[in-house]
Amino acid sequence: MLLKHRRLIALLLIAVMALTGCGLDDEDDIFQDDPVVTESPATSTPAAGDADPSDQDKSDSTPDQNDRKNTGLGSNSELFSISDASGISRTVRNKVTPMGADGTWTICVYICGADLESRSYAATTDIIEMMDSMNGQNMNFVIETGGARSWYDDYISADVLSRYIVKDGDLELVDTQPKASMGESSTLASFLEWGVKNYPAGNMGLILWDHGSGSINGVCFDENADSDSLLLSELDAALYTVYEKMTDKFEFIGFDACLMSSVETAAKLATHANYMIASEETEPGSGWDYTAIGKYLEKNPNANGADLGKQICESFFAACEDDGGSQSCTLSVTDLSKIDNVILTFRDYAEDVYNAVSDSGTLNTFVRKVYEVDNYGGNNHSEGYSNMIDLCGLINAGSDLSSNAKAALDAVNNAVVYKKNGSYNPEAGGLSTYYPLEIQGSSELTIFRDICISSYYLGLVDMLAYGFANDGNIDDYSNDDVIDYYFDDYTWNFYDWDDGEFWYDPEDYDYYLTDLDDVEPTGESAAITFDVEPYVDEDYVYGFVLSEEGLMNAASVQAQLYMLSSDGEDIISIGLTSDVRADWYEGVFTDNFDGYWLSLPNGEQLNITLVEECDGYDIFTAPILLNDEETNLRLIWDYEYDEAYIIDIWEGIDDNGFAARCGTTLEVGDVIVPLYSAFSIEGDEEYWYYGSEYVYDGNDYIDFAYLPDGEYFYAFCIDDIYGDYLITDFVKFDIEYGEIYFDPDF
Repeated sequence: MLLKHRRLIALLLIAVMALTGCGLDDEDDIFQDDPVVTESPATSTPAAGDADPSDQDKSDSTPDQNDRKNTGLGSNSELFSISDASGISRTVRNKVTPMGADGTWTICVYICGADLESRSYAATTDIIEMMDSMNGQNMNFVIETGGARSWYDDYISADVLSRYIVKDGDLELVDTQPKASMGESSTLASFLEWGVKNYPAGNMGLILWDHGSGSINGVCFDENADSDSLLLSELDAALYTVYEKMTDKFEFIGFDACLMSSVETAAKLATHANYMIASEETEPGSGWDYTAIGKYLEKNPNANGADLGKQICESFFAACEDDGGSQSCTLSVTDLSKIDNVILTFRDYAEDVYNAVSDSGTLNTFVRKVYEVDNYGGNNHSEGYSNMIDLCGLINAGSDLSSNAKAALDAVNNAVVYKKNGSYNPEAGGLSTYYPLEIQGSSELTIFRDICISSYYLGLVDMLAYGFANDGNIDDYSNDDVIDYYFDDYTWNFYDWDDGEFWYDPEDYDYYLTDLDDVEPTGESAAITFDVEPYVDEDYVYGFVLSEEGLMNAASVQAQLYMLSSDGEDIISIGLTSDVRADWYEGVFTDNFDGYWLSLPNGEQLNITLVEECDGYDIFTAPILLNDEETNLRLIWDYEYDEAYIIDIWEGIDDNGFAARCGTTLEVGDVIVPLYSAFSIEGDEEYWYYGSEYVYDGNDYIDFAYLPDGEYFYAFCIDDIYGDYLITDFVKFDIEYGEIYFDPDF
């Protein structure tokens, strides 16, 4: 049955207007009894991005043998190393043959609809774009849909996995499979095997469509399976399953999803594809422009992955600009043949930095610089943490500690062959990496263990985790276990390729990483100590002096402001300000609060958190209810032009770890209610406190005005370099007639 795209457009007309944001010719030539590939997933370091037989189960972080035992790799596999000294080994084909005629394309699109479809029909909208691309003889979009509780049109069922081909403007259902989690490696592998077998082409592409979360939680969060997602190791396993069924690499693998342009992703994909196309930052809800992609390939059938990637970047940004949300966007094209040089140079850099911070006590200086690096996907208490930062920024942060920093930067810049950045991310280098801005627990670290590209960088992360769990004391920390793990224990010698079995019991393997199951940020960091405890002096200035050890352990100092409820029963947080006088040489910090705050036009103060300090402006976020749904209002304070205005709405990082699509704009008539974290004076119980309603009238400008007269409270918030923080006792201050008075007796 064919679904004519005119019918689908008619059905979706109202919904689309409401959206915001962002034939196998010769089977024997392809499938043979004896595989045409000579390959081995063996490697001396799993960090190189190779196949990983200790693929982790998401629930207990133990290796999943079944994923690897079904890859089809057998005793005919043979090891080819890039370099005897590099420690990187990749599977290679002994013969490379195009999968079809020159100038033909098949792009497999794995659409895990999730709430992007069930709430706003975003997946259906992109399918319409594919149909509108008018692709003909040389171009196919081959689609699998699933992962959503409901689809806009009943032609796409939520009860099965559906497979379609988009050709000549029509959507044809050609296969269905039983409902299964799209966050499982086997589901993706089955789709790819089917697509490669039935629709081979001279150029094969793969796009993974849904939410993304970066290196830790991966991509494609199935709404029908408790947001089960494809970890990078599972993605790698699926690609290895289809590897023997292909005679050439994918020309590109892309992610129409947030946060997936990481070096860890690229390291995994380098075995399987020529190019990666992905974003460091969150994407708007509209995603990629599939009409532009299809039309480009119709006119340019001999384009390669880099050419197509550039067009995807340009058309993506053009669509974002039309929607008014391009400022926060990034998209880049990475030449995966150059990733191993990135890995090798970064390893040298990371070893230098690890040794420097261990031997000279410069960890604090390095971490403070890392805190200034571009980061992506929230990374604050209001919106949640993705813990993804710019790779070039990380390298620059340690450039004074490593003579290999320039080589590492050059390698990244050489690998990223094209990128587009919005004005909010001008320094984004095209690839990100995981860094624990706030450690989320041991499962996060054990996942990172199996994808990290450098044992010394893993040692640095582990050192921070050790300090987090041991009150800032890292004197006894050693990287030996990490090095031993990489170069002794964690080799492929424990897998018998002839028998297809592990010779050890994964349950018996002890993780070396610090056990953080019962550890979380306290607000009472023992790593922060004082020579002079916080106090109000005779000039009514509030401040403190850190001890030498406390200064060594401090990463940043901000101030937390509170107001007293009208009935005098609740202390209500109105957010954080970085307006603090700081002497990082002497460890002396004092308040510098001028009384100005961001508020809605009706006078309601917002509970703001600084997201990023930029050149001439700062970006803030504030939790709100928008039409009774919890979300975050993103704002700009442009101090160069002395104005403040709303950027957009962003839901932040979900409890399951994925990032919401960004770029949702307000509609006239939307009801905004500010949310404040609060606690009662008598009982200390914490809860949300609701502000007064404000009805959005289309005006994005908001007030940056002096706080009204009344009683307020002020405390310092001191982040330590290990991921914990200290909130000092708060003091009362009064605002009367435009003047601030701290109360030394409170």
